[in-house]
Amino acid sequence: MAGIIDTIKLAGTLVFAIPAALAGLDFLLIRDDPGIGLTLIGLAIGLVVIQHWLTMPTDVPELVANRVVGTVAKEPESDPDDDR
Repeated sequence: MAGIIDTIKLAGTLVFAIPAALAGLDFLLIRDDPGIGLTLIGLAIGLVVIQHWLTMPTDVPELVANRVVGTVAKEPESDPDDDR
């Protein structure tokens, strides 16, 4: 489940990716220059993919905190005698 911070990061990436993709489509379809068009479309796709999969140094404390919370706060096992 993506949080609000992930959504804001994606929106920030799309600010750069969407104009690059639109310029790529312009070069590809209207100006008949497939080299630059495909490069710009690939750049736009790469920006979104890298933003989604790349772990930045600022993300490390959050990842460590999630692991610590996951190991420390485990769900208690229910005892079969307690089911009333």
